[in-house]
Amino acid sequence: MLKNEQMTDYLKLHFIVMIWGFTAILGALISIPSVEVVFFRTLFATLILGVIFLFRKRNIQLKKADLLRIVGTGFLISAHWILFFWAARVSTISVCLAGMATCSLWTSLVEPFMNGTKVKPYEVFLGILVISGLYVIFSFEFDHAVGLLMAVASAFIAAFFTVINGRFTKRFNPYMITFYEMIGACIFAVLFMPVYAYFFADGAGIQLIPTGEDVFWLLILSGFCTVYAFSVSVDLMKRLSAFAINLTVNLEPVYGIILAVLIFGEKEKMTTGFYIGTLIILISVLLYPVFNYWNKRRATIKISGGVRR
Repeated sequence: MLKNEQMTDYLKLHFIVMIWGFTAILGALISIPSVEVVFFRTLFATLILGVIFLFRKRNIQLKKADLLRIVGTGFLISAHWILFFWAARVSTISVCLAGMATCSLWTSLVEPFMNGTKVKPYEVFLGILVISGLYVIFSFEFDHAVGLLMAVASAFIAAFFTVINGRFTKRFNPYMITFYEMIGACIFAVLFMPVYAYFFADGAGIQLIPTGEDVFWLLILSGFCTVYAFSVSVDLMKRLSAFAINLTVNLEPVYGIILAVLIFGEKEKMTTGFYIGTLIILISVLLYPVFNYWNKRRATIKISGGVRR
């Protein structure tokens, strides 16, 4: 019985990761620009979570300092999503997801910097491996260089708010964190709109009237890919190890690229060099949790050995 329940949890986890890989595809299906996509995504997610809190009569009050920190983190999330959807627009979904595959490795470098710990040698090795993969992609897909750089920048920003959220979850309810971060992300999108309209919109202006089809995809993006996927992932963390979860989440680019090729066909088919470079990045990403596990196990053995002596 226990094995069946664990199998169900693993299948749920893979389903959630597939949903996250599907977000770039949704960004391509929605006709309005990336800034407006993020605005509506965060607005709808805030409203959905607000209704849930209201229905459950949850107290979501925070101290002013804590509120400002969480809302400020939402600014980073908004910048991350804007670059993410923008990258998929100016290049392809596959290129965007290849750049996003660097996220866990950026986190491995950002976390020691922010927490004052030492950088591990194997993390430096994996970082060099990622750079080599990006170099291969650049060599064969130079036309998509801007999109790839946007995706890598998006992954770098994601590394920062992931580390910050790791601190928040020790003190606050994850759903409360998401609620206030969505508010912050929505505010940032609004503040960025005039900048986007002036420098990047090519005279098109801000498009705040989505089509009926856009509203449908935006609701799926907000409710299904944001609120639902997040709540299920938090629930799975109660029963699955962090190693198992992190290893599976690293498959997000794989699922996303496969789905993009199946849905968009020839448009998403890239050169052989792109897939070689992406494979190098994915190998480094998949190796990271393995090396991390071995490193922690060696440390545990040393500690236990010292106790015995």
